[in-house]
Amino acid sequence: MELSQTQASQPKTYTREAGFFRRLTAIDWLYGAGLLAAALFALNRYGHFMDGYEQAILVLTAPTFALLGWHWKPMRWLMPLVALLSLWAISMYGGAIDAANTKFFLKYMLSSQSAILWMSALFVFSTVFYWMGLISRSEFGGAIGSKLCWAAVVLGSVGMMVRWYESYLMGADVGHIPVSNLYEVFILFSIITALFYLYYEQHYATRQLGAFVLLIIAAAVGFLLWYTVSRDAAQIQPLVPALQSWWMKIHVPANFIGYGTFALAAMVGTAYLLKSHGILADRLPALEVLDDVMYKSISVGFAFFTVATILGALWAAEAWGGYWSWDPKETWALIVWLNYAAWLHMRLMSGLRGRVAAWWSVVGLLVTTFAFLGVNMFLSGLHSYGEL
Repeated sequence: MELSQTQASQPKTYTREAGFFRRLTAIDWLYGAGLLAAALFALNRYGHFMDGYEQAILVLTAPTFALLGWHWKPMRWLMPLVALLSLWAISMYGGAIDAANTKFFLKYMLSSQSAILWMSALFVFSTVFYWMGLISRSEFGGAIGSKLCWAAVVLGSVGMMVRWYESYLMGADVGHIPVSNLYEVFILFSIITALFYLYYEQHYATRQLGAFVLLIIAAAVGFLLWYTVSRDAAQIQPLVPALQSWWMKIHVPANFIGYGTFALAAMVGTAYLLKSHGILADRLPALEVLDDVMYKSISVGFAFFTVATILGALWAAEAWGGYWSWDPKETWALIVWLNYAAWLHMRLMSGLRGRVAAWWSVVGLLVTTFAFLGVNMFLSGLHSYGEL
């Protein structure tokens, strides 16, 4: 009897424990080969604009996004689509930045400013449809909200790629990766938060959380539009000396993966608190699902934020001669790190769950928002180049 049970369990065990690479299909390998070819093409075509560090980062994107696409299948169409639209837009410029005002598709769709405006509108519409679906219990509303969210991610990503190219059209000394000011990082924040949400939406087969997560993205979009109009922030400017470093290219994206996932966790925590008090209880996922999404989001965010903090210290040593100077931005980054370190410690050591964990994640968003934006508004220091 024991032997038969063991034999019966072997196929299941083998399936679960089979090597990751052994489960890859021909399509998966084709996708990886396509990414490698695209990276080599970009290196050959645009490598003369890059230094050695940038070229290394470009080459490493191929295996990185291959692994991501193998784990999460939507990336296999998202990456090629963004690449094709970006290359199409770049080809229409013909080496002249003024083409953005004369070519129809550039002017109204694919120039960086146009694509980012479309992204902003689509995120707002996505928020509306997610809420319509949640309130009316309509699958249709959630499905449309999800598609609009994907469309916003596509156009926002294209806008960032094209903006990168536009910066070099303005001059080799102006060109830089678009993660250098509040305008650009708010776009990055919106895209990253949306992508993480869409992953959890598919993984847990639920769209009800979109109504909450898209609220924070819509708020970021609202700030972005205000900042664009009031400060003419969409204009591409040369980098200040402190930002002319290859550290920026990895420190900032890692930082905003942290910010995005912390924000996502806070909105999921809000949904948890509402459901635990009987509000929208029959429309939201189970408390266990909400708790799991919140925990995984904070775990991912903490890992990337830790890496970003270490990279920031190395960057500071290069730019200012010291790893740590208790600058307001550094101090508040440490406060954010300690907050989520304590959350995870209590979770793993004491089994922190329920309303306390949810409230903590919501309060954590306030701390993170001040570190992200409030420091730039109210405090000054070595990071004063990011002031509003």
